Amino acid sequence: MKKYLFSIFLLLNSLFSFAQINTDRVILIGRNSLYYEDYVLAIQYFNQAIKAKPYLAEPYFYRAIAKYYLDDYKGTEEDCTQALERNPFMSKAYQLRADARQNQNNYEGALEDYKVTLDNYPNDKFALVNVGIVNIQKKDYGNAEKYLNELLRIYPSYTQGYLTRGAMYQEKGDTIQAFDNYNEAIKRDKYMAQSYSMRGLLHYYKKDFDKALEDLDEAIKIEPLQSGNYINRGLIRYSKNDLRGAMADYDKVIDLDPNNIIARFNRGLLRAQVGDDNRAISDFDVVLRYEPNNYIAYFNRSLIKSNIGDYNGAIEDLNVVLAEYPEFYHGFYARSDIKRRQNDLKGAERDYNYARNEESRKNREMAAQGITEEDAKTRETSDKDIDKFSLLVVADKKDEEKSKYESNTRGRVQNKQVRLELEPRFVITYYEKANEIRRFVYYSQLVDILNRRSVLPKKLRITNSEASLNEPQIGDHFWSINELSKRIDENSKSAELYFARAIDYMLVQDFSSSIDDFNKAIALDPKFTLAYFDLAVVYTKQLDLKENMPEYEKKSEQPDALSSLGGTPAKKEPTLSGTSLLDPGKLEYDLIVKNYTKVIELNPEFVYAYYNRAAIRYKQNDFRAAILDYNEAIRRDPQFAEAYYNRGLARFQIKDKDRALDDMRKAGEMGVIEAYSIIKRMTE
Repeated sequence: MKKYLFSIFLLLNSLFSFAQINTDRVILIGRNSLYYEDYVLAIQYFNQAIKAKPYLAEPYFYRAIAKYYLDDYKGTEEDCTQALERNPFMSKAYQLRADARQNQNNYEGALEDYKVTLDNYPNDKFALVNVGIVNIQKKDYGNAEKYLNELLRIYPSYTQGYLTRGAMYQEKGDTIQAFDNYNEAIKRDKYMAQSYSMRGLLHYYKKDFDKALEDLDEAIKIEPLQSGNYINRGLIRYSKNDLRGAMADYDKVIDLDPNNIIARFNRGLLRAQVGDDNRAISDFDVVLRYEPNNYIAYFNRSLIKSNIGDYNGAIEDLNVVLAEYPEFYHGFYARSDIKRRQNDLKGAERDYNYARNEESRKNREMAAQGITEEDAKTRETSDKDIDKFSLLVVADKKDEEKSKYESNTRGRVQNKQVRLELEPRFVITYYEKANEIRRFVYYSQLVDILNRRSVLPKKLRITNSEASLNEPQIGDHFWSINELSKRIDENSKSAELYFARAIDYMLVQDFSSSIDDFNKAIALDPKFTLAYFDLAVVYTKQLDLKENMPEYEKKSEQPDALSSLGGTPAKKEPTLSGTSLLDPGKLEYDLIVKNYTKVIELNPEFVYAYYNRAAIRYKQNDFRAAILDYNEAIRRDPQFAEAYYNRGLARFQIKDKDRALDDMRKAGEMGVIEAYSIIKRMTE
């Protein structure tokens, strides 16, 4: 670790050899890292900027954003405070600090900060909705209603506003108005899964299980990868005594997330109910691996072990539970029964008598307090009442509220729901994000040849699912940049060394340096196909930064600011930039296209160049040219799933609906799950 930090220190300090302009550059690179979700890397850059110029507000603010995305809300609040001490007029910092305080349940502090924003920008959507949410969390429904009504007066088409107001009425117990708001949300946007899931849960709480099931079915059709919807549908099916259907839903959740504790626990209970004891034990084993203090799981596992004759294992689990809960009479009854089977009659009698006395005592206490046994079927995750050992688990009410008001400012907001967006571009890099649903293996002979030459520090791969760097990887690449710089000083004619350093710069989000090195590699070797390809990719990354201004860069008074309720930005037209002669982006597009065209000229079989170039054509609204490029990619690789998906979107744009749907079906068959949502939307 010291080597990593020392490497980062050396490289970043070199950027400060000049004064102001290099500090600005480090902040810029840090902001690049924020956009591409490299939050740990971004913090390293902002640390250096703060060290060099501690009087600047911006690096504190941007570091606060990185910490927010890493769930460090206390650190976010502290950095926002530092930023505001240096620039008390930075309204974005008030908003971010308010959100951080809200996540720490500091509602009064959050309200103070949101109100500063509203004093300056009374129509700020972000602040209005969040003041409403904070008041809901405070149980101040009068003020919550006032702000949410004002929000929807100003923004009558804001679907998430109706969902929030519906949740507020549901919290108040006014289910009629809650349903009215959920219905209105669905009327305004029938493709928002959250609307159906929230209405479905309200139907579930009202015990209208058939309508609840209809809504959850619809939510899952729209958003098939959202595991929470399967968990909720499993509860509904269980309430309808459809154990097979509930089991199928928990199976699906575990396919999506093998370590989902709620699904594992519930499936374990269901398996035990149907006598699938060994597999029930395996589910509880997983629960206890991740939650070693889950005494309810220990107790259930002990009962199942007893069923299969593993009395010693059952006793061990019961001993763990009873040491923590000596008043849990169910456990003593269970241990008494096992001891009797083991012919330990004295021990069995002792446990039985103790359990009977505890049961009598507890019943007297409950009677004195007027408490009756509830006919419940579920308990919340945080409810550790051992007496509820046989109930299915649901998410905590606080977690449920969080999902209602979840911030879509976190991560890549465009990936939160399926929208008419292209599958990502391909890049040649060292890392790939794991995808549990799609397991495509991408191959390029050019990449394979370069890897076999063993001139690069790591093995290259081609992917359209880039992974963010972790801290050791960040250190590795800063160290690699230093080492490659020394080698380049000794051998300045090696195109491959410049290419290797360009990859490192690209990974640490220093796009200007990366472009310089790719160009040097090309100058030394004009036939370096992969250098042209990644050069085009880095130019595109730069253009993305210009055209997709992150939310935290926007002025807070903009009407389409994201709310922490989960609002999405106003939908853009398919083009990311106009193509008029006055548009400076036109030249950048041409430069990107020129590099992809050069790749195709050097290697016409490199399908990823056609695919990436098609995406640029699509952004320019030249859908027919995009389709031609996708045609070429598919002709060379008939199993190119993403190319079918993207060609389908391009065909929708030119109203070629039938062939577009054919492409979507083909993409769906090959594993691009988002295609099915598009098919549904386009066939209604």
